[in-house]
Amino acid sequence: MTAPTAPRSGSATGRGCPVDLPGPEGDNSIAREPLWYAYGAGEDEPTAPDWTWTPEPPPDAHVPPPPPRGRGASTTLPLGTVDLLARMPFPRLPGGPQVTGAVGRAPGASQVTDPLGRALVTAFGPQRREPENPYNDHRSYASPRCLFPVHAFVDGGGEEPWRLLEPDRHALTGAPGPGPGRRIALTGRYTAVPSAYKWFRGSLVAIELGIVLRALSIGLELFGRPARLRLPDTGAHALLDGIGLDRTWEWSLPFVLDVGEPLPAAAAGTAPDPVPPDVTRRDPALADLVRANRSQTYTGDAVPLTTAVPAGLPASQRTPDWAELLWQRHSGRMPRALHGMTGRRRRVPAEALDTALRWLAVPPPGPELAAAFDAVRITVVTQGVDGHEDGVHRAEAATARLFRRDAEAPALLEDHYGYGVSPVNGCGIRNAPMTVFLSVRPRELFARLGPAGWGAAQHACGWAVHGLCLSAAASGLFARPVRAFKEIPVQRVLGLDEDETIVLSAVVGVPQDTGGALLDLRL
Repeated sequence: MTAPTAPRSGSATGRGCPVDLPGPEGDNSIAREPLWYAYGAGEDEPTAPDWTWTPEPPPDAHVPPPPPRGRGASTTLPLGTVDLLARMPFPRLPGGPQVTGAVGRAPGASQVTDPLGRALVTAFGPQRREPENPYNDHRSYASPRCLFPVHAFVDGGGEEPWRLLEPDRHALTGAPGPGPGRRIALTGRYTAVPSAYKWFRGSLVAIELGIVLRALSIGLELFGRPARLRLPDTGAHALLDGIGLDRTWEWSLPFVLDVGEPLPAAAAGTAPDPVPPDVTRRDPALADLVRANRSQTYTGDAVPLTTAVPAGLPASQRTPDWAELLWQRHSGRMPRALHGMTGRRRRVPAEALDTALRWLAVPPPGPELAAAFDAVRITVVTQGVDGHEDGVHRAEAATARLFRRDAEAPALLEDHYGYGVSPVNGCGIRNAPMTVFLSVRPRELFARLGPAGWGAAQHACGWAVHGLCLSAAASGLFARPVRAFKEIPVQRVLGLDEDETIVLSAVVGVPQDTGGALLDLRL
């Protein structure tokens, strides 16, 4: 993604009433992000913050901060998880009904030692290294520049400190408690993302929290470990403080998954301290996005994790087991350390779109995230998909409804993409059989859920797109989540309303073999 340009507010008409919306100068969806938030919160004439024009180092100069390791020895995570996953036929879940066409027998949950550790390895463990790829290593889920800003912490099973999950070390770092962990905290580190992205760092973290939530839900489901999700409440910043992170002012309010005996309900929290002046001076965009994050709290109780996998999926010849499915997931490749993606033009069977829509239709857990999910509109641009006309489709109840025939839409989308074909970059959008867009109306989100609606929609879109990525892998395709489209012309291609913003997109393409090595890192 490119560093944002400075936007200015402009006038537009949305849904029949005149309103002032984020304006088109530069048409950079990244730079428009804080303006959409302000518009959702009720500002009819949002203006660009003063820090919009603050110069920042280019993204390629970014060096991620070191992991926040706790004191104490590391505990090695269990080995052999990939072998267990290879014995689990995809898309069957342990204890679920047999899938037509699937072969093999999955180990029962009672046969598996340390199911929590294996669920963590399934979700977070490195899959491979690609020497020709400018960004490494790769996990079972997509992350911008392989930065993986979302971290997992596991409590010590007692009064011991939280332990940091370090996937690259295959370990939990910190003093172990007297028993198995009872909670997992998921929190995103904004400073893991280049400062050139300014306020958009918050959106990248919120989207990845939704992606990680689904990846971990699948891991827990595969290894028979039930869990309950607690969204951030007014005391969530105190939990950050307990982990040792709150005073750094660079972490999001955590999701907490109860994976053991339920803990007593926490007392009502107090308001978080204001962001210190030195943080505001050093990184005013970071200070703003932290303030916005701290306002996005929920009042609901913990809810059980519901299934992250659609029922009744067909068996896949490409990915006969869960280990192969996670291995095959990728975001498109280029040769010789070039950036971007390349793909071939080829017809794909109707099943590729049908199963993608079924994965996209699975709601995230809990009423708040589900309400945000219901506010998301899914639009799919197709070409060369059997049983479907080329053009723009709306996804409704896991079915594609033709909105407009348009054989030129994929080419137009590539023209409006921020990273076109160049000597150092590939772009496979005009050849992609599917490009998926998830959009919302910010003001409706705030009306439904208050300030939490902003983040909830991003979590829900991340959740949905991770399912799309797995569906693509099962169909022998790649899926690349992106946020680099020029928003206003793409609104017109898709037939979106002017008060509707694109939260996340994904290019689903036919891979082209680059000849590069894939180094297996699975344990």
